[in-house]
Amino acid sequence: MNMDLSEGVALATAINKQYKATPLEGKEVILCPPFIHLGMVSCLLNAPGLTSGAQNCNDHNAGAYTGEVSASMIKSTGASSVIIGHSERRSYYGENDTLLAAKTAEALRNDLSVIFCCGEILEEREKNIHFDVVQRQLEKGLFVLSEKEFGRCIIAYEPVWAIGTGVTATPDQAQEMHHFIRKIVRQKYGTEVAEDTTILYGGSCKASNAEELFSKPDVDGGLIGGASLVKEDFCSIVSAL
Repeated sequence: MNMDLSEGVALATAINKQYKATPLEGKEVILCPPFIHLGMVSCLLNAPGLTSGAQNCNDHNAGAYTGEVSASMIKSTGASSVIIGHSERRSYYGENDTLLAAKTAEALRNDLSVIFCCGEILEEREKNIHFDVVQRQLEKGLFVLSEKEFGRCIIAYEPVWAIGTGVTATPDQAQEMHHFIRKIVRQKYGTEVAEDTTILYGGSCKASNAEELFSKPDVDGGLIGGASLVKEDFCSIVSAL
C-alpha cells in the first residue's frame, strides 16, 4: 500500500522505459501495483517480458462483496497474474488455507497465473516446524490442483521473520527451503513439473544480496517488496538474475 496513482504510474513508466531500451532477454518481470493503479499500469506496459499483476483477489466471481475485487475484474484490466496468500494477507487479515485455495481456483478459472506465497513465522522456525508449515500451506492451497492447473502457478517463499525486520534469511537458508519445496512438488507432480516450477524468494531481497541469493540452484527469482519502490534498486535486482 504505497504510492498514489501518479507516483505509481510514473514508477511503472520508468521501469517500462528501462526494458524497452534494455530488453529483458528471457527474464520475466511482473509489476503488481495497488488496485487503483492496475488498469493504467497494465495499459502502459509494452516492453517484452514485462507484465502486470494484482496483489490479491476475492474468492467470488461477482456479487454483493463491497470493497472487494474479483479475478475477472483483474483480468479485464489486462493484468495476467495475481499474488495469493501473501504473508501480510495471512497475518493481518486472517486468510487461511481454505480461503486461499478458493482464491487460487477463482484466479485460474479467470485465466490468471497465480503467485502463491508460503512461509513460516519466527516462532514456527524456532520450534523447528518450518518445513511442516510450508508443506501444509502448499498441500492445502496448491496441491489440490491438477497438474495442468499447477503448471500456471509460481511459488513464492516468504520467511515472515525476515520481512521488514532488517533480518534476511541467509542464502543457504533460502536454498534449503526452496530445495524442500521443489522436493515435495516432485513427490506430488513428478520431476519434470518440479524442475519447471518457478520458486521465488520473498524475504527482504534487495540489490545488495540479490546476486548471492539468485546464485542458489533452487532460487529462481524474487518477490520484491520495499526495494521495488525505487526504480534503480528494482532494476539492479532484475540484473542480478
